[in-house]
Amino acid sequence: YMAPYVVIGIGLVLLMVCGEIDLSVGFVWTLSPYVMHFFVDSGLPTLLAIVVTVLLLSLIGLLNGIVTTVFGVPSLITTLGSGYLIYGYTLTISSAQQINLPPQSLGIGRWFGSEAWSEFIWGVILVLLFHILLTRTRWGLYTVAVGGNLLGARESGIRVNRIKIGNFMMCSALGAFAGILEAFKNNIIDPSAGQLAVVLVALAGAVIGGTAMLGGVGTMLGLFIGMVVLGELQDGFNLRGISSNKYLIILGAAILVAMVVNTYIGRLRGAGRLQSKS
Repeated sequence: YMAPYVVIGIGLVLLMVCGEIDLSVGFVWTLSPYVMHFFVDSGLPTLLAIVVTVLLLSLIGLLNGIVTTVFGVPSLITTLGSGYLIYGYTLTISSAQQINLPPQSLGIGRWFGSEAWSEFIWGVILVLLFHILLTRTRWGLYTVAVGGNLLGARESGIRVNRIKIGNFMMCSALGAFAGILEAFKNNIIDPSAGQLAVVLVALAGAVIGGTAMLGGVGTMLGLFIGMVVLGELQDGFNLRGISSNKYLIILGAAILVAMVVNTYIGRLRGAGRLQSKS
């Protein structure tokens, strides 16, 4: 349940830490399996088609980043608009119809979602890689700096627009990969998959895991823990036959509590009473 949300959540954490948001990534999830299917039908090997699809759809993040940083449009508006453009394009090229995965892709698909635990393994690998990126590299340091103090980061020589655009591109690429994983797991390409619903779940996991909506604070391990909590709640409610309506109540309450705690910690940091670790 939680593995694909972890994958797109990684990109969302990067953006939230640097003070931005991407609502279009759920629609990139919807589009990516169709793009992969096109490349496979065109004669590309499936693995190469996956790589090309992820790289190509990362350009959506490039456009989102340019509109946000160069033209000054809030990322919430930019990505909401681009998301619906992507979704409309997906419905147009697919005629809003489900299609089967290419038969020649089913063999390698067991490494990309169709085999039990393969999605979870991808989620763990990516969390570890991006945890290192965020905590042990200059890019991660600059990402935190941009979200924590935009003016200070700019005056210290950090290329703020470059950091934000790069994180937008990584978010779109991860959304594309998550969509491909889900298509292989479900053994079908569905135009109703993804969309805003997956973004909201991933955001919930990130917030519960300690990522601040206002930027400057967030960890990949926290995202993973937050998604595990949501996954355990979902599975537990299903196994015990409890209505999903009650799950949504708990999910909403958990988000509110996490945001209150995040806001309080942010105020303590601002007052100098709580030292944050870099």
